[in-house]
Amino acid sequence: MTGLPIQPIDEELQTLQREVQRMLGRCLLRLQQYEQLMKAIVAHHEISASGSPLESNQAERIADAANKTLGTLVGTLLGTYVTSGDQDEVAEPDAPDNIISFKMKMSLRMSAEDFDTTQNDLKELVLLRNNLVHHFIDQHDLWSLDGCRGAQESLVAAYSRVDQHFEQLRGWAEHMDQARRLAAEFAQSDAFRDLVINGIAPDGSVDWPAAGIVRALREAADQLAVDEWTPVATAGRWIAERYPDQLPAKYGCSSWRQVVHESRLFELRYREVNGQRAAWYRPKET
Repeated sequence: MTGLPIQPIDEELQTLQREVQRMLGRCLLRLQQYEQLMKAIVAHHEISASGSPLESNQAERIADAANKTLGTLVGTLLGTYVTSGDQDEVAEPDAPDNIISFKMKMSLRMSAEDFDTTQNDLKELVLLRNNLVHHFIDQHDLWSLDGCRGAQESLVAAYSRVDQHFEQLRGWAEHMDQARRLAAEFAQSDAFRDLVINGIAPDGSVDWPAAGIVRALREAADQLAVDEWTPVATAGRWIAERYPDQLPAKYGCSSWRQVVHESRLFELRYREVNGQRAAWYRPKET
């Protein structure tokens, strides 16, 4: 009898087993790429710094994200970067008035329906990942031809699903990266410095507790106060010598007395000094 030689069953099985191993490895590598990208989003979607000079806590956020599992990363991502339209913003405590701080948070806002769908899809992805890593050989008989063929079909579907999630996440990362670039441009502008250092918003409104001129008035009071009260004019000259960029006109005021009044953070009193009426101030008790 002539014809093609019949391949021994064990050799065919070994070939299928090696193909299953290759396909499983491809899925796991894609999952690792997915986890790396998600860690980057979790670590970098929020930027904050405090102190003088400003010091970022970014290294801590990167280290924290690096130790999270995929399930924990998904839980962190949902509700922080990926948010629902019906979720209320969580108010965070203000930093102390004497500490300069800055915080910027980027997010991807979805409708409630899309958010629920995304949440369920990501939970399924975590389950898929755990099955591939921990239970794959329990679910497939890799010592039979039919078992290997079934495993291959399962891995084709798994890779397609993981790759679909990866492309979605890459789109989210590109969205975040664009927002970060715009934020970086703003951070280098005079408007950013006025906002963070001086408490002056782009529309000209002043956040007085965060204003640089208020910090300067407090410092002047610490240095010049007599029985808790400081002459406004003396404080103005003292600040002008040390902080020449902290002047009333910068904050839309015509005088130091107006700054003290507009800020609502100081008590203002008038005294007769050498026959002239003079304004004195002191910080209000908090």
